[in-house]
Amino acid sequence: MLRFVGTGASHVGLVRDHNEDAAFSSPYLALVADGVGGAAAGEVASATAAYVVAATTRAHPEQDPVVVLGDAIRRAVVDLHRGVALDPERRGMATTLTALATDGHRVVLAHIGDSRAYLLRDGQLSRVSHDHTLVQALVDSGDITAESVRHHPMRNVVMRSLHAGAGDEADLQPDIHVLDARSGDRFLVCSDGLTDMVEDRAVAHIVSTRDAETATRDLVQAALDGGGRDNVTVLVVDLLDDPQTVRLSGDGQLLGALRDPRNVVDPGTLQRP
Repeated sequence: MLRFVGTGASHVGLVRDHNEDAAFSSPYLALVADGVGGAAAGEVASATAAYVVAATTRAHPEQDPVVVLGDAIRRAVVDLHRGVALDPERRGMATTLTALATDGHRVVLAHIGDSRAYLLRDGQLSRVSHDHTLVQALVDSGDITAESVRHHPMRNVVMRSLHAGAGDEADLQPDIHVLDARSGDRFLVCSDGLTDMVEDRAVAHIVSTRDAETATRDLVQAALDGGGRDNVTVLVVDLLDDPQTVRLSGDGQLLGALRDPRNVVDPGTLQRP
């Protein structure tokens, strides 16, 4: 049965005064959410989305992850609306969400925003998520090069996210698809606090030459050495096929804003992940 084995870390960075990233890592789920909104409670958006997806996925570990992730994300949006109703000052809060889930047989990616998922296989690191950003749209249209993205003045404009505001329903829709994954693959899931601070080649070198725990620590340190201008969250997990595993279960690692239950809108409605 396929399962994730790895670890994660989250750091507030060297500029921000609080952490708006939230993350969760377990044998069945690796998730990073990057909240936006500042005073409008980005940490509430990220922690709530991460909590709902983690708790829902844990409650249905052997069901189709495509269906479970889709349902969980829709429920997270409902809770974000509830959060705004409880405190109108939260209006405008939003979050990215990038999650890898397994039912023991396959791996599914759910992604919205600009937090990223990468696959390391045969020594090569490749991105398996597609940024929902203005600069990525410009790259896709051929107006700018991929190499110019990290220094583009509009690089942080996110076109799609989970939020409680008005707007096109399409802006709330994540990409969800089954990955070509196999035992021995390594995945990196991270917020843009890593990818904005560290060159792709350096990320690839660290992920491919360290064990998961050391890679996680060194990636966070590289982001801090690069300026640490944002919160940085990193999960490094290996996909293993363990025939002794009968059911995917067990507690997960809570990181960043998810560690404080006060950031979660109505946590009592779901079992703690």
